[in-house]
Amino acid sequence: MLEIKNLSFGVESDGGDKEIIRDISLTVGDGKFVVITGPNGSGKSTLAKLIMGIEKPTSGQLLFNGEDITEKSITDRARLGISFALQQPVRFKGIRVIDLIRLSSGNEKMTASQACTYLSAVGLCARDYINREVNASLSGGELKRIEIASVLARGTSLSVFDEPEAGIDLWSFKSLIQVFENMREKTNGSIIIISHQERILNIADEIVYLADGKIVRHGSRDEILPTLLGTAAAVNMCSGVNGGDADAV
Repeated sequence: MLEIKNLSFGVESDGGDKEIIRDISLTVGDGKFVVITGPNGSGKSTLAKLIMGIEKPTSGQLLFNGEDITEKSITDRARLGISFALQQPVRFKGIRVIDLIRLSSGNEKMTASQACTYLSAVGLCARDYINREVNASLSGGELKRIEIASVLARGTSLSVFDEPEAGIDLWSFKSLIQVFENMREKTNGSIIIISHQERILNIADEIVYLADGKIVRHGSRDEILPTLLGTAAAVNMCSGVNGGDADAV
């Protein structure tokens, strides 16, 4: 379980200090699928980075399974069981897909057959990808799915995805939705997704709506989604299936 208590984060700007996350408190229960959404610049991606330790809060506290992780490093959080998928997956010249999955799983002796199981789970034909390099020859959609396969291989109790739909084409987006639907049904851990997309919101257990660095609404999908659809907030929130811009910070 992830507990966020009175979390704030700010940066220095020309006009003085700028507060990006403002006194956020949130609990993500075990086995929950939570989507965090809101307008561009609302602090969604910053919140994801705070959870993973990429950024450190100005104030507040983060607890993971009862342990205070506020000051812990990215590596320490990963060892405790938190995974993070970047908005733009990293390319690794010279590293094959099977190498990446082995590294993610912590099992250097993982067989090709075992690694293929994770690739198949994200809709990739394993024999076509297992020995390919994780480089510029792969499309955005292929990289996204390989990254998700590596998260599955880790088997962590909390997986955080920052705008997984960003920069991918329509076909890849449809496949991505299926991947998350399967994860929702099969995972034993919790999932947090930062997303603008209605189809991802539709498969959430809970939706958190951020605006100006604060939680404006939080509840079940059936409770929150109807309040967003067809409103000015939804027009600002939802861009096309090709992703949408990243948060301003």
